[in-house]
Amino acid sequence: MRASNFAWLAVIVAIGLNLRPLLTSVSPLMGVILHATGLSFRGASMLTGLPVVAMGVCAFGASALSRSIGNARGVALGLVAIVAACAARLVAGNAAALVASAAVAGTGVAVIQALLPGVMKTRFAARLPFAMGLYSASIMAGGGLGASITPALASRVSWQAGLAFWAAPALLALALWMLLMRADALPHASSARHATPAPSLFFNRRAWTLGIFFGLVNGGYTSLVAWMPAYYQQLGRGVTESGALLAMLTVFQASSAMLLPMAAARFGRGKDRRPWIALGLVVQLAGFALLLVAPLSAPLVVVALLGAGLGGVFALSLVLTLDHADDPALAARLVAFVQGVGFVIAAVAPVVAGIVRDVSGGFSMSWMMLAASLVAMIALNVVFGPRGYARAMRSALVSEPRDTRRTRRADRSSATRDTDGGNARRSPLP
Repeated sequence: MRASNFAWLAVIVAIGLNLRPLLTSVSPLMGVILHATGLSFRGASMLTGLPVVAMGVCAFGASALSRSIGNARGVALGLVAIVAACAARLVAGNAAALVASAAVAGTGVAVIQALLPGVMKTRFAARLPFAMGLYSASIMAGGGLGASITPALASRVSWQAGLAFWAAPALLALALWMLLMRADALPHASSARHATPAPSLFFNRRAWTLGIFFGLVNGGYTSLVAWMPAYYQQLGRGVTESGALLAMLTVFQASSAMLLPMAAARFGRGKDRRPWIALGLVVQLAGFALLLVAPLSAPLVVVALLGAGLGGVFALSLVLTLDHADDPALAARLVAFVQGVGFVIAAVAPVVAGIVRDVSGGFSMSWMMLAASLVAMIALNVVFGPRGYARAMRSALVSEPRDTRRTRRADRSSATRDTDGGNARRSPLP
């Protein structure tokens, strides 16, 4: 792999590290925030639920943003939103300000998550499972850092300072991304404005199926991030200890997000990701079962099973989505649509858990509901056979002249040689 690709991967990791602390930094401090702001459990669930809603709703507009200013500038704009939202939390002393910052940060994350996978599909076409696994692992690692560092900072300074700290690494990622933009040739955004309009994915059945599947995957993650520390605090564990459990959860997530896609690529049968996705779902189901029946006897085993299942399936779900389209433009549109549907669904899960907690006084019913969703996902996973990819996405393809298709295939072949470290000309930044 060429030095330029190592630089790309380093910056992608730096960006990924900033996509989850805005969620995981809140939950260990939930008790303090509830006391300081007067929020109920239902209202506090918005601090993690609203960013996920924004991740979903705003992902639908990512394609239009890409056409107007380009993928690279869109990612930069997303990082600016994260920096501004986190920095604003330093002076956020009331519920309204916190919720507003959550919405802004979620919008920034949505833009990045929708545009960056398309960039990776172009740049790392031949090593997509590795690149996507590394990106997913960095997202999970960032969540772990948010859960572990924030309580320590809050105990030494204030809870506002603990939440606002995450503006600093986001600002660093923005600076690195801007340097990368300058190092690579950047096509003018106007070229995207004159592209042939693509058919909408709204009426594509497979796009909706992938979106629902992705939403169920992330519903477990958002619920655990929002309420697992509160659950263990309800069982008698302290704020620091419950935050450490969430941090350990993300350690196992990051490891699995990196390793499971690589194992699927090395030992799997072509692009058939189904056996490995099923493995991750079964492991996660075992974790929820243990969380229900014996949460205190082996908490590390609980978070190991949940983290390994969540991380691996998250990464493989993104790879599975990108596998459905050889064309990078279609792959980018598809992953944006899938994340739009998926994160809206995932946002509902912690809100429902907060309502159930207010009504029942516990979280057991929520864990049972999530376990049931895993059983449904295991059944749904069967339909994702690679032989059906082209047929499932046929309605989303742009009709274009034969000469244009030949040119696009030649361009993709050249991009693949670039990614493999050949002597071809370096590809410009999308």
